[in-house]
Amino acid sequence: MAYLELHDIHKSYFLGKEEFPVLKGINLQLERGEFVSILGESGGGKSTLMNIIGGLDRKFTGQVTVDGHQLDHTKEKQLDDYRRSTIGYIYQSYNLISHLNIVENVLVSLDMTTLTGSQRKERAIALLKKVGLGEHLKKRPSQLSGGQKQRVAIARALASDPEIIIADEPTGALDSGNTAEVLKLLEQIAEEGKLVIAVTHSQEVANYGTRIVHLTDGKIDGDTRLRPAYQLPTDAQNEFRPKALSSGASYRNAFKHLTFNFWRNSLIMLGTAIGLFAVLLFSGLGNGVNAFMQDQINSMVNPNSITVFKNPTGKKSTTAELQQSMQQFANDPSRLLLTNDQVDRLRDLKHVNKVEPGYQLSTYTLSYNKKNSNGSGIQTWTKGFATDTIKTGHAPGDNEIVINKNQAIALTSAKTYKKLQGKTIKLTMQWINKKNQPVQIIGNLKVVGFSNNAQTLPAATNYDTMRQLIEKNNGVTDANFVSVNVTDSTYVKQVAKKIQELKDNGKYAYGAVTVGDILDTINQYVQIASIVLASIAGISLVVSALMIIVTMYMSVSERTKEIGILRALGQRKKDIRRLFTAESILIGLFSAALALIFAYGFSALLNHLLYSIVKFNMVQITAANIITIVIIALVISFIAALLPARRASRLNPIDALSAD
Repeated sequence: MAYLELHDIHKSYFLGKEEFPVLKGINLQLERGEFVSILGESGGGKSTLMNIIGGLDRKFTGQVTVDGHQLDHTKEKQLDDYRRSTIGYIYQSYNLISHLNIVENVLVSLDMTTLTGSQRKERAIALLKKVGLGEHLKKRPSQLSGGQKQRVAIARALASDPEIIIADEPTGALDSGNTAEVLKLLEQIAEEGKLVIAVTHSQEVANYGTRIVHLTDGKIDGDTRLRPAYQLPTDAQNEFRPKALSSGASYRNAFKHLTFNFWRNSLIMLGTAIGLFAVLLFSGLGNGVNAFMQDQINSMVNPNSITVFKNPTGKKSTTAELQQSMQQFANDPSRLLLTNDQVDRLRDLKHVNKVEPGYQLSTYTLSYNKKNSNGSGIQTWTKGFATDTIKTGHAPGDNEIVINKNQAIALTSAKTYKKLQGKTIKLTMQWINKKNQPVQIIGNLKVVGFSNNAQTLPAATNYDTMRQLIEKNNGVTDANFVSVNVTDSTYVKQVAKKIQELKDNGKYAYGAVTVGDILDTINQYVQIASIVLASIAGISLVVSALMIIVTMYMSVSERTKEIGILRALGQRKKDIRRLFTAESILIGLFSAALALIFAYGFSALLNHLLYSIVKFNMVQITAANIITIVIIALVISFIAALLPARRASRLNPIDALSAD
């Protein structure tokens, strides 16, 4: 039984609706151990017949049977497996991959076998030595002569140990000396039990084989046996099997091409890295500003403290909504007063160790030696303030006051303001009486300290002092806020939520603000700013993606023949897509690495310059930022490669092989 059988093969090409028959009923039976020459003039259908035998051409009628099994040319996967396991191609134009050395060219075929990495390399070197190229292993195709290139092609064709070797005009570009050597190698291959099919228009070359099949005008018009087929070896055993290309091999091949065109690709990586660097820097700057604000607030405010105020609407609202409601009642402060019972109710809450009623007054005036200083936001001292809020002096006791540094300077001078400590100053405030009428609160208090931050602590007295002043001036003594101190910071949000859920007569009675609420608001604004800046920087990433797309399309155009070679060797459409997406992803990874180098270098410089001013590292790049940037780089590069990779995988192998 013949190893390869062709039954009634017909093939036509169409130009519009006009049909041009090329093969007109080919019937042929071929055995292993034969060196068959398909002889005929150009245009006779020889190459078309070889493409059908090689599993490259799928659009024909008739049957191809290999080793008793009929090939279904409508099933692409079956043809990929067939080319990978059974066919070895040798081309007139060699069809070597230019950016790989000759060992790597042979390894392209061996990558689709079950051999280990070291075994593949050993076999590639052994085959190249077998064809006389042992001294040229590190050379690329451009460094070889025509005869040497054809030997590399022969070694590659033998690499996966296929049963059928197809040689398309193998000596067409060679001189007489190299022609004889190549024909001798093909004869040796047939002697080893392979079926060698050589397409040629040279009678001299055809006479070298064991059989000549003459093809004229798409028909076999002669079949001459010159000598018997070589006897098949009895001890031939395959030490390996063909298999689909692994993803690791695709990435290795992509890396080789990436490094081969390093300088062109480096410009793309640089452009992408700049965009990623900008996004990373703004994200790190946002982290640093958030951390700085948290550090500053925590240094001035006790994180275990909750500021409680009356809910003027009685409705369940967010903190921002409650604060807005309180501003609406600023002209009617009586609506914001808390009774003693409401204050005492907070003492019964779990995880609370101190409840301090207090006063917050909107405006006040300080007077000393005929100088006045107006301020806003005087209040009573509570545990809500951090211990280092007062930079000079101490917390206020009875009949004492702490003022901010700017007010002290206004009452004295920048050089002598510290001498105000221990002096008595006049305090004038606006409050209300029991009839909700405005009343002026006046008192003389001793300055015992200065705060550096007028916004956090404009001025403060203790609760007893403020209450006595208000009572003395006929003001209403109900507090308008309460400072609730929690035993541990882990319970702050829990206690604040519980306070906000307390009701009086079916209405929500309290609002609560924590340091976390303040920080969340600040962080939200900083995050919005960071996102806006990062989005602006992200425009460069769009440009980078377009650069990658253009580069991949260029790469597909430049590597069209390579794509045809890889498909002829048995690589799947999936492998071709992965080859180009892998290269693009590698560009993305290298861009991300470059962006990290830029970001860390620039952030170190920026932190060094700013540290002397704010005593804080304002750029803080986190692991999450790094992971995000890497993911962005991978996503951009992957998406950018999808269309070019899809185009590459859909190329017709025959058309790709004929590309210049």
